[in-house]
Amino acid sequence: MTPHTASPTSPAPVLARPRAPGTRKRTRTRLLAIGLACVGWLAATPVLAAELRVITSGAFTEAYKQLIPLFEAASGHTVVSAFGASSGNAPDAIPVRLARGEAFDLVILSETGLAALEQAGHVQPGSRQDLARSAIGAAVRKGSPRPDISTVAALRQTLLDAKSVAWSASASGTWLTGTVFPQLGVAEQMQRTGRKILSERVGAVVARGDAELGFQQISELIYFKELDFLGPLPEEVQQSLFFSSGLVRGSTESDAARQLVRFLASPAVAPIVRSTGLDPVGAARPASAAR
Repeated sequence: MTPHTASPTSPAPVLARPRAPGTRKRTRTRLLAIGLACVGWLAATPVLAAELRVITSGAFTEAYKQLIPLFEAASGHTVVSAFGASSGNAPDAIPVRLARGEAFDLVILSETGLAALEQAGHVQPGSRQDLARSAIGAAVRKGSPRPDISTVAALRQTLLDAKSVAWSASASGTWLTGTVFPQLGVAEQMQRTGRKILSERVGAVVARGDAELGFQQISELIYFKELDFLGPLPEEVQQSLFFSSGLVRGSTESDAARQLVRFLASPAVAPIVRSTGLDPVGAARPASAAR
C-alpha cells in the first residue's frame, strides 16, 4: 500500500488532552483492566515463554512503551526492544540495521518502510498487520511565537518566514521534502534554512533551540513539555500513514511474535494507542500475521 493523504472522511489522530484531577487514578484502573483482560485473552492462545526481539520506529514508540509491559506480564514472554527510523541511512535506521544482519523477530514501522523491507527480502510476505494511523504535525519551543500552519497559505508563509526548520529523516521527512515543500514552492528555501534530523527526535532539536520550527509525526511531538504543539498539517498536504508490523524472515520466535501482533492490534489496547496521538486500527484490518 502506498501512503495517502487524508480525506474529509478519514479519521484524524486524537491528541492527548491535559490531565484532569483524578485522571492518573483512572489511568491506573484502565491499565489494570486492560492487563486483566489480556491475561484471559492470551491464556486462550498459549505459547511457551520466549524472548522476542522487536524494533519499532518513532511514531509507535510511546504506545509501544506503555503496551509492552502489559504484554510481558500477561504472556510470560520477554521483549527485547530496539528503536530506529522507518527509512533513511542513519546507522540506527531499521533498514540499515537489518541490512547489516541484526536479528529481530518483528518490525514496526511506516507502511512504506515495511513494503521496502518486504521487497528487500527482510520481511515475510503477507505478514503485514496495520496497528495505527499517524499524521504529521509541527511544534515550536514553548513560549516562542506560535506561527499559523492551519491553512496551506499560512503554512507556506510560516516556512518562508522561519529562520530554521527541522524535519525527520524518516517517513514524515520524506513526505515533506518529496511532496509538501515542492508543492508549496519552498523547496529551494528549505535547502537554505532547513535540515534533516538523524537518529534523534525533532522535538529534542527544537526544545534546545537548535531549530525554530519542527515537523514530525504528531505522536513524536506531543510528549515534549518544552514544546508548544501547533497542530497537524492542513488536510490538503497531510499524510495519513499506517504504522504496521511485519514478521522478520528467519525469526525463531514467530509464534510469540504473532501473539504480540494480535495484542497490539486488539480493541482492548485501542484507548492506550489513541492517548499517544495515534488513530488505533484495532482488529478492523486483520492480516495473515494476526491469524
